[in-house]
Amino acid sequence: MPDVPSPHQVVDRYFQAMRAGSAAEHELMALFAEDARYTEPFTGQARTHEGQAAIRRCFVDAWRNPPVDLELVVDRVDVDGDRVQARWTCHSPSFPGPVSGRDAYVIRDGKIAQLVVTFAEPS
Repeated sequence: MPDVPSPHQVVDRYFQAMRAGSAAEHELMALFAEDARYTEPFTGQARTHEGQAAIRRCFVDAWRNPPVDLELVVDRVDVDGDRVQARWTCHSPSFPGPVSGRDAYVIRDGKIAQLVVTFAEPS
């Protein structure tokens, strides 16, 4: 039986794949459980995608028009058992300024079972 990655390792791999974009589609999708739920705010309102196929479609759609020269910085990762909170900041000339957010993960058997992404309130 292969080693199951720790929740922190799963989140590290997620951010590595996100930085690589569409070139890491297979690596990114392998991090999600078949029945995973992904909630994201990137269209202006929270949308939930259920199952790997729906999550893949969401990312493929986003990769069609990525922000120019996007830089994704992980500011902080906190692990509490199978729950992980990550804070991040994105920079791009396409944005009027840095965009910050928070990811809340539930990791099950080395896979992302749930991921909820929210934008941080401006300071």
